[in-house]
Amino acid sequence: MRRLLLVLVAVPSAVALAAPAEGPVISTMDDLKFNAPKDKGKAELVDGKVGKAVRFTFDKGAGSAFFTSNIRGNADWDKAAGFSFWVKGDGNDSFAGLQLIHDDDFAVRYDFCFPVKGKEWSKVTVAWSDLVPVLPGPKAKPLGADGNLPSKVSALWFGKWWYWADYPAHAFTIDEVRLEPQIESDTKLYKPEGQPLARVLEKLKAGKPISIVTMGDSLTDVRHHANRKVDWPGILAAKLKTKYKSEVAVRNPAIGGSQLRQGLVLIPRWVDAVPEPDLVTIWFGGNDWESGMRGPEFEAACVDAIDRVRRATKGKADVLLLTTCPSAAAWDKTAPLGEAARKAAKERNAGLADVAAAFGTVGKDDREKLFIFDRVHLGPSGHELTAETVLNAIGGVP
Repeated sequence: MRRLLLVLVAVPSAVALAAPAEGPVISTMDDLKFNAPKDKGKAELVDGKVGKAVRFTFDKGAGSAFFTSNIRGNADWDKAAGFSFWVKGDGNDSFAGLQLIHDDDFAVRYDFCFPVKGKEWSKVTVAWSDLVPVLPGPKAKPLGADGNLPSKVSALWFGKWWYWADYPAHAFTIDEVRLEPQIESDTKLYKPEGQPLARVLEKLKAGKPISIVTMGDSLTDVRHHANRKVDWPGILAAKLKTKYKSEVAVRNPAIGGSQLRQGLVLIPRWVDAVPEPDLVTIWFGGNDWESGMRGPEFEAACVDAIDRVRRATKGKADVLLLTTCPSAAAWDKTAPLGEAARKAAKERNAGLADVAAAFGTVGKDDREKLFIFDRVHLGPSGHELTAETVLNAIGGVP
């Protein structure tokens, strides 16, 4: 009788420990099906986690360089929640990128950033919704059942576009690319019920230290020539310390020339350094407009930005949108993007610093004083006004 009981108990335990069924293979990586970018890297077969794998080596400065393939989607992709792969680094912690091309249209691209750490194998799981459609246009819909069908993916590449702005020499190995039937994804909105910036303001009023991440383009990027002597995030930090006696740590991942969705791709890079910042500011629009982005699409991108930042920080960060800054050269041209940001902030109950309105008021009689010679990038007065506008938004001053 005792032996029979042992058998009855053991069977459910075995079932509970059974590994979930693996999804269909996209590529075993046992064969070299990727073409290396000319004079910027090499691809080679090496021992993998299972059988062989492909090692991608990037030379230093290999920007806008991709290892290309003709891997294409099929009907199985539409049944999956996303895909996964195994990655192993070379010991130099870094981030790598991949890109999907949709329906042979190179204007419809989806980018993804993933960490490469240590020398051990780790699994990367990518839900279709994790991929960001990086270029504006009517076809730039989310990938999945409610947008562009994954079965229409016409290429899978590994590499980085120019907007990464950081291209160290590094290598990583990829193995076992598979579809994933199910992926547990965080779908929470983390939408605050009260004032959107209440938590960061409470810490400031208590004189506690805070951390701020400033996502943006060349108006925020301290490497841009207009911002090397003075920059609004630095002014903001000083103003906050003066007003609230708080120490302020600023992480500035802004990249000149970039668009909002491109900034979203790179969120994992700053989250790795600052997992739970107190405040994340988001300021884009000029480059988006020049690339064809207009009001409704920008509103959707702003909503997506708020959601992605909140989920990436597990709801710990307050989020502040800045309306797109006008330029002296085209004062009212980007007004639709400013209105789009206002609508997105209201919809998701995010903070709003209405830079467009502030510039419109202060620059009504002399807009040139806010900019440098190119009439686009901020001069000292423009940086000061931006910092003051953000300071007021944090403090609840209209």
